[in-house]
Amino acid sequence: MHSAFAQTEDDNVTKVQVTGSRLTSPNAVSPSPLQILTSADIAASGATNLQELLLKNPTLGAPSISRTNSNFQTASVGVATIDLRNLGTSRTLVLVNGRRFVAGVPGESAVDMNTIPTDFIERVELLTGGASAAYGSDAVAGVVNIILKRNFNGVLVDASLGQSDYHDDSKKKLAVTFGTTSADGSSNIMGHFGYSKQGAVYSRNRPGTDVDNQSLGTLTGDPADIFTPETPFYSGIAPQGRFLYGSGKTAGDFTYDRAGNIIPWSTNGSATQAATGYNRNALRTIAVPTERFLFATNGNHAFDENHSAFFEGTYASTKVTSRIEPFGLQSKDIFPTAGAVPVGSMVNGVLVRNPLVPQYLYDRATDTNGDGIPDYTFSRRLSEVGTRGNTAERDTFRLATGLKGTIKDWNYEAFVSYGKTKEAQNSTGQVNVMSFRNALLAIPDGKGGAMCADPIARLQGCVPVNLFGFNSISPEALKYVTAPGSLITSTTQKVAGGNLSGELFQLPAGKVGLSGGVEWRQEESSSVADPLTQAGLNAGNAAPPTYGKFNVKEAYLETLVPLLKDKFLAKQLDFRAAYRVGDYSTVGHTNSWNTGLEWAPTSDVKFRATRSISTRAPNINELYSPASQTFPPGISDPCKGVTATSTTEFSAGCRADPNVLANIQANGVFTQTQSDLQGISGYDRGNPNLKAEQGRSTTVGVVLTPRSIPMLSKFTFTADYFDIKISDAIVSTPRQYSLSQCYGGGNPELCKFITRRTATGGGNNIGTLSYIDSAVSNSGGLGTEGIDLTASWADMVGPGRLTAKMQYTYVKEGYVIPLKGEDKDPFAGEVGAAKNKANLNLAYKWGSFGISSTTTYIGRSSLDDQFLAQLDLPANSLKVGSRTYQDFQLTFDVKKQVQLYLGIDNAFDTSAPPILSGLPGNSTGTNTDAGTYDAIGRRYYAGLRVTM
Repeated sequence: MHSAFAQTEDDNVTKVQVTGSRLTSPNAVSPSPLQILTSADIAASGATNLQELLLKNPTLGAPSISRTNSNFQTASVGVATIDLRNLGTSRTLVLVNGRRFVAGVPGESAVDMNTIPTDFIERVELLTGGASAAYGSDAVAGVVNIILKRNFNGVLVDASLGQSDYHDDSKKKLAVTFGTTSADGSSNIMGHFGYSKQGAVYSRNRPGTDVDNQSLGTLTGDPADIFTPETPFYSGIAPQGRFLYGSGKTAGDFTYDRAGNIIPWSTNGSATQAATGYNRNALRTIAVPTERFLFATNGNHAFDENHSAFFEGTYASTKVTSRIEPFGLQSKDIFPTAGAVPVGSMVNGVLVRNPLVPQYLYDRATDTNGDGIPDYTFSRRLSEVGTRGNTAERDTFRLATGLKGTIKDWNYEAFVSYGKTKEAQNSTGQVNVMSFRNALLAIPDGKGGAMCADPIARLQGCVPVNLFGFNSISPEALKYVTAPGSLITSTTQKVAGGNLSGELFQLPAGKVGLSGGVEWRQEESSSVADPLTQAGLNAGNAAPPTYGKFNVKEAYLETLVPLLKDKFLAKQLDFRAAYRVGDYSTVGHTNSWNTGLEWAPTSDVKFRATRSISTRAPNINELYSPASQTFPPGISDPCKGVTATSTTEFSAGCRADPNVLANIQANGVFTQTQSDLQGISGYDRGNPNLKAEQGRSTTVGVVLTPRSIPMLSKFTFTADYFDIKISDAIVSTPRQYSLSQCYGGGNPELCKFITRRTATGGGNNIGTLSYIDSAVSNSGGLGTEGIDLTASWADMVGPGRLTAKMQYTYVKEGYVIPLKGEDKDPFAGEVGAAKNKANLNLAYKWGSFGISSTTTYIGRSSLDDQFLAQLDLPANSLKVGSRTYQDFQLTFDVKKQVQLYLGIDNAFDTSAPPILSGLPGNSTGTNTDAGTYDAIGRRYYAGLRVTM
């Protein structure tokens, strides 16, 4: 990558348009910080997906969704998103050729980078800072503008193969780009076909992730143990089942060994007993397999020298498969009131024993719920049902077409575009809880077997289910209770717009430029799961249907006023301003503006500054999403360790909860079982009363092109200060924050988001966390402040040419304000948002040989301060070390039209830091934050490029 360069010798004859402006001008330097990724940079990376390369740029934060952190996602497995400044993907606007692209996540605005063909890209321009005045909503953090190749002639073929050190993460890629121009030069058409397939990486195939583990510090409370894994830390829900009976002094539990014998339960084993728990990591995935077919085309036809038509088309088909362990069913999923399963059924007023219930359990069961029938509770991993997972097939289609030209020195463009993303998802591993309830209530069939107690259920095909022991569920019962799931999503975008730009009149320093236009846009999205999933009756996450749409009408103006030129200490002084007004069907009137100043005291130095107000209207999910279930990681209960007499910050607030107090009284100290730690759920919900948020952005920078200094004449330097503050931010109340505020006394109103268990049972203790909900509102704030530095240099060194490019970002401050009036919750410097990040690209070309290297640096980071507060530790007190990743590529030109290349990513096999299960930022199954750090390891690839 490199920064935008200063004026070139051809600027007096060639006008260009840079990202962030609708005006064409002879000056290619943006008034806002702008970095450029070229097609050569893409080729030198060997990247299959544009996200892989963009994430190396220090202005990008950790993605919310990628191949390595989405295995547990329900509607967006394998999607590739980007996030400028760690302000959220919804605040980063992705454009293709300066126009909006349809979203890849239903109900969101985030574009899926899987749909962009990397080999068809001419360059990518990254503009950081508010740009809503130029492009409308969503550009609060900045813009990523992907410019596709144009006027290409000939055929370019690029094919490659690759894999990791562990012989997984296989990669296959074939890309063919072709184009032709008519004999008279008036028409050009291009096409691109791409195919890529990236294989899975399983947790079991990496040391440290092959066995379920947990941060020891989350168990002991000792900060010294935070980065030490407690291994094994198996799931308390196992395929042979765990069965609990009685209460008080009569309480007990048991399980089975492989031979079908009843044995005591011991989750992680002991010196005298083997572990009876379950290793979930044996089936989890670090990177999901992804297969893509891409087709892109564009063309133009000139009617005459002043008027032409253009079109752009894209079609992407992506298939992604997630895989996780079989579902862990608990009796409370079937009998939600108390989780008590009767050992028999009342028939004509007489208790008839379920013949599938073993004598051992029947003799010990007591009536715990007062219905007169002895009962038990259970948990069981449904291994017979099979692994859970989703196979998602996404299709993205987009077509844009329009007219452009010149009328009396004024440039015009009018266009329409239509985009649609569809996803069809099939899921496995769930059961119908209503059928399962019928199957659990069995009576003798009079033939030495069992039948379902409910006669209506029998007529409907009910088959009794046997839970006791390994592989005890019969194929017939399995067929009756299994409930395959489905999810159908659709996202549609329609855009129409027109722009007119030109020059008004002459000033002593040059002509005043003006651009104006109008735009209309409609977004629509739906997400509909199968009926059982919608109702939460498949024992998994409840996912009600989501549907919403909105439209917006906008108008904008932009001007460029040259103030001084070729004066003393004023080689150039320009003023820019832009204003946009919008009318949303959801939030009503919005406006945004931008002002900028560019001052070049000499040809070698240029200063730039901008001040902007940007707006972001809420997306469809934020407005209309019903309560959707999730299982949030990294939650620490502030009541952990509280006793009847403790005086910690949270003690009084915890004891005020009667269920927490009952836990303390029963155990002497607030106690969580392993199931309690692994079973925290919650619901996320939208808010139809949201309004638009507003971002204030300030940038001040300098561009140095010291051409007059011989030793530095080949250098270009830029330094930019940025400050972005977002008010009325649309935020989801952080769950850990809600816990801290509820029990620390700061804001007991947040206790409404927290549900604790009201009874002990099924391996769970009374008073432990069951649900922690979160809802979106305009109650927050966001902000970030820092400095970007770039440098580039290219010249002959020895027999070849050396090119060097460097980017460095220092984030002074980054924060979230969860609620109005509350203190800032800093995120800068925390895992996923390092304060210091850098990237260095070096390339040397000597005749037919070439070598390039990319060095990516992620600075030291600390654990989330809200999490640390639960351990009575100050912010930034527990840190993970910095990481540096090194990639290389070698090229050899066999002849002018044929090039071989070999590459190695993460050449020194740098390991990811131990962000263990139970810690904030952990990506399940990876033992790290797999969106930030490389969880795969060293990888190799080889390829061939042929030009015809």
